[in-house]
Amino acid sequence: MSPMTDRLTADCSRCAGLCCVALPFAASADFAVDKAAGTPCHHLQPDCRCGIHAGLREAGYPGCTVYDCFGAGQQVVQVTFGGRDWRANPELADSMFAVFPVVRVLHELLFYLEEARAHPAAAPLSDALEAAFAETDRLAAGTPEELAALDVEAHRRSVADLLGRVSDLARAGGRGPDHRGARLLGARLRGSDLRRASFRGALLVGADLRGADLRGADLLGADLRGADLAGADLREALFLTAAQVAAARGDTSTRLPPTLARPGHWAAARAPRRRHPARR
Repeated sequence: MSPMTDRLTADCSRCAGLCCVALPFAASADFAVDKAAGTPCHHLQPDCRCGIHAGLREAGYPGCTVYDCFGAGQQVVQVTFGGRDWRANPELADSMFAVFPVVRVLHELLFYLEEARAHPAAAPLSDALEAAFAETDRLAAGTPEELAALDVEAHRRSVADLLGRVSDLARAGGRGPDHRGARLLGARLRGSDLRRASFRGALLVGADLRGADLRGADLLGADLRGADLAGADLREALFLTAAQVAAARGDTSTRLPPTLARPGHWAAARAPRRRHPARR
């Protein structure tokens, strides 16, 4: 694992349960109860670890299992606040909770920029990508005051435009359908040829993508909650994250990029239905 990959990988042992306190959630299929922002989840232990981590899905908290801070938690605690946490220093709580979502956005952008920099097709944009990466990294290392004052959405839009240009270059050899921002909830796309398609920001909640060919597809920001990826081919998919994969359903026949692990809750490959001989 490279130093940058390590930085962008969540390490709860070096955090202070920030995602379990700073963020709100509403009772739904993803969370068993309501929780206000800035209020600790009632499952958060004194050591800032989750008391039901091993059984989150069974306890009604699948939303927690698919959340990824991209290492923002340990960045805020260990770097932004110099190792201090909100429990031992309650006067820092409001500031810490306010900057955590900002750093999380910046770290997610670093994750995408790191992938973009390594893509062979992005060579014509190498200077712009290096500059964007350096600026995003600089912003993430800011003081609490600088982070609180940052217009992080403006920076996100600027980086997103650059990543869009990378996507265009990577998919130039015969682009697939354009479904950017499309509402494809429950869409029947089983077995579809979706190579080099754009699903940037698309809602694919509950979509049937079994056996679909998504090689080279742009999945940046696509909502894959409950999407069925059994047998789908996502090799070389662009900007696909572990959280997106974990939010979907798949099996051992789903083909993923080599950088992503198969979620433990995915099922074994489904055997094809046996055809019964016609009765005479």
